[in-house]
This record gives sequence, structure tokens and C-alpha cells, in this order.
Amino acid sequence: MTTKNPEWQIPKPKKSVLEWLLDADPAIRWQVMRDLTKEPDDYVATERSRIASEGWGARVLGLQSSEGNWGGDADARNWLCTSYTLLLLKDLGLDPSGEEARRSIGLVRDHITWPRQMGGRPYFDGETEPCVNGWILGVGAYFGESSDRLVDRLLGEQLKDGGWNCDAPQSRRSSFHSTICVLEGLLEYEKAKGETAAVTEARVRAQEYLLERRMLRSLSSGEVIDPKWTRFSFPTTWHYDVLRGLDYLRSAGVEPDDRVTEAVGLVAKKQDHNGKWPLENTHPDRVHFDMEGVEGEPSRWNTLRALRVLDWYSTRH
Repeated sequence: MTTKNPEWQIPKPKKSVLEWLLDADPAIRWQVMRDLTKEPDDYVATERSRIASEGWGARVLGLQSSEGNWGGDADARNWLCTSYTLLLLKDLGLDPSGEEARRSIGLVRDHITWPRQMGGRPYFDGETEPCVNGWILGVGAYFGESSDRLVDRLLGEQLKDGGWNCDAPQSRRSSFHSTICVLEGLLEYEKAKGETAAVTEARVRAQEYLLERRMLRSLSSGEVIDPKWTRFSFPTTWHYDVLRGLDYLRSAGVEPDDRVTEAVGLVAKKQDHNGKWPLENTHPDRVHFDMEGVEGEPSRWNTLRALRVLDWYSTRH
């Protein structure tokens, strides 16, 4: 074990936990192989290719209508359901170059537009709220539908403190929820299109917004902003929590410093005696079916993400 703090430790994953993670849906297995067991790229790609035809990924794809949407009637809830579903497909790791993904995304591109009160634009050009537009930018970039127009809008809406807020301009203070959604979208855009000075600068400013607040604390009072952020869920949809914030920093290749130590310690302390992490604080947003059990039971999604965050911290700090 490597001790990074006198109050907590970062153990290596137990063999039994890795076996448990690998005895799962292809969406879990390929990420375990990539991030934890470090399998060769061709092995990882083969496992990832199964998402479109097996398990959760195949089920989600099968629920799409011929008009490109998920969730039934074409009302505001349906736009959210479609967006949550595309986020989920990205998080599962559906191969964007595969035939199934191209067909599915083609239906969205060709058939879905936002309602007039939400901008009336094609789906991948986004709507009016930065949190939703962060999702749209991310899934669009991931699936080959990047929108430069949407990037420009988001960069123009960044607040002085570095983040975003769906209640702006009435609110001039950033929201962790909106900020993490936009950060993930901008990162996906840069992965797809290459880094640009403007996008990188905006991401760094927003990362600093989170880091200055130690991923969960008020800058002015030092108090934890919302205790629910210390409880981890999946899918996260629009909700921020500490594990989601740290997993973004890992994905972005940010060098961990002392400002994340408390948050990483919080993650480490939640590991149970079997080496797993529980499902917590499940959200009511529509995601079609349960991928895991009830709150309090071991969660493969939380265990996978927690282990790779701890690996990021221990190897780069």
C-alpha cells in the first residue's frame, strides 16, 4: 500500500474486485481493461466492439424510435430523455465509428430539432442552457457531430469566476453542476478536434474554479456546499459530485495537487472491506432501466471510477 495521507491509504485493487468488474457488461469490461488492468489496445478494442450488440448498449440502441428520439412524446421531458440517453451511450463507450452508432446518431442529426422556445436549432447545435449545451457538445464531438457554433456560445457564456450557470445572467456566480457539464463537453471537443488556445484557456479557468474550492467547499466560508456531492451515483446526468469531478480531472490529464487531497481521501474512505464502492444518491432522471442494484449495494460503475481516480492520484501526485 502507498500512504499519501496519515488518515487514509490507497490500496491496489484486489484481484477478486477486478474479477468482479470483468464479470460484467462489456461497457464495464473494456474500461477496466483500458484503465486498470492495462490490456493491449487490440484486446480493449475487441471488448469495446461488443457494446453495440450485447448488454446495456444494445438495449439502449434498441429503444430509439425511427424519428431518432428516446422517451416517447416529443415534449420537453423527451428532449431531456434523448440527451440523457446520448450521454449514457458516450459513457458506456459505444464505438462512434461502428455501424450501429453511425445509424443511431444519423437519426438524431437528421430528425431532431429543438423546440422554438429552446432555440429551434438542429439538435447538435444545442439549445439555450449551458449545462445542456455542455452535454450536447460532448456527445456531438464524441460521435463526430462537433459544433463550432456551440463552442463559441459556451465560451461567450463563461462567467468571471471561471465557470458556468444555467441561471445566468441573473446569477453571476457559477454552478458546480453547470460547470462540470461544460467542462466535459469542452474536453470531448478538444479530443475530437484538437486543442485550441481559446478552449484550453476556458477549461483551465473552469478547472481552477473547482480546484480553488477543493472540489466541494465554498470559497468564502470553507463549508461543504452540498453534502449530496459526497455521495456517488451513476448515471450522473446533470448532477455534480466529487467522484465525477475527480474523474474529469483524471480524464483531462490534470496533475493532482494538494487541492484535491481531501476529495481523493473522501473517495478512498468509501471503499468497503471487500474493496468495492457502493451505489449512492441515485437520481430520478430517465435512463430507461437499472444497470445496478439499489442504493447501498456494491456498484461496478462507482468501483471502476473510484479505482481509476485513486490510480491517477497515486501515480501522478
